[in-house]
Amino acid sequence: MLKRISTLVLAGLTAVTLAGCGGGGGGDTSASSGGDGSITMGFSQVGAESGWRTANTKSVQESAKTAGITLKFSDAQQKQENQIKAIRSYIQQKVDVIAFSPVVESGWDTVLKEAQNAKIPVILTDRAVDSKDTSLYKTFLGSDFVEEGRKAGTWLLEEYKSGTDPVNIVELQGTTGSAPANDRKAGFQEVIGGEAKFKVIASQTGDFTRAKGKEVMEAFLKAHPDIDVLYAHNDDMGLGAIEAIEGAGKVPGKDIKIITVDAVKDGMQALADGKINYIVECSPLLGPQLMDLAKKVVKGESVPARVVTEETTFTQEQAKAALPQRQY
Repeated sequence: MLKRISTLVLAGLTAVTLAGCGGGGGGDTSASSGGDGSITMGFSQVGAESGWRTANTKSVQESAKTAGITLKFSDAQQKQENQIKAIRSYIQQKVDVIAFSPVVESGWDTVLKEAQNAKIPVILTDRAVDSKDTSLYKTFLGSDFVEEGRKAGTWLLEEYKSGTDPVNIVELQGTTGSAPANDRKAGFQEVIGGEAKFKVIASQTGDFTRAKGKEVMEAFLKAHPDIDVLYAHNDDMGLGAIEAIEGAGKVPGKDIKIITVDAVKDGMQALADGKINYIVECSPLLGPQLMDLAKKVVKGESVPARVVTEETTFTQEQAKAALPQRQY
């Protein structure tokens, strides 16, 4: 990553269980901060498609309470139209700040211009938009997805550095058109593209879900009996793929080496158990940083245009050491 900002304040988060998020269509659920209500944030979440996303939602909701910010929360159920409706609802309600994790990268200019005209600052979290007009949002808080792909590719180069035989790779991509799917693919390809022995023989979206990851991997296994490596854009798809690999009578982590991204507890456990070989971390605990940025932009203070979270990588032995203290 080019720049990294530490998020050590995350250790203070409590582990309370959240109620289920509201449905799509922009429907809001309010979580009162218990403070003076001086700042109200409208937040539109992608959905609840993975363990990572659930942890991200929990971090945002708990951090809003801690910061004394009233949160109006909406679950878009992975539909862009639901997010646009939610943002327009927040504009009508005259919230102080809007934050959202875009389902896809494109198609946001119109609604973001509406927020700008209403003088409501917008913060992008976790995922970017591809708008040329960067004045439409104040800052983007999240991971460097391209760098995550590079880290995955770098491990693969090292793992196969002494071999000359072809290495057949299948790729489970995230949601089509989303920033993490686009960037994790690009970063991975950037690193392995110069080595002729690495061949991506199949690449398809698994929508970041465990069920879809299993379904697509089953199809990969039927079409390609000679798979050496699986690169999954998140842990959940990788975990689904493990079920498919075991169902086909193969040993995950040995017959097919597996690289995933996220480092949620289930993924880390599979890594510690030897079923995954390497995980690139993508922290979902963005809540404290988001609330800090929200307070600053509402006050009119200057904030960086890009805030990159600090993250690491895990081998099997490192996962065993980290699991007892893992927060998500």
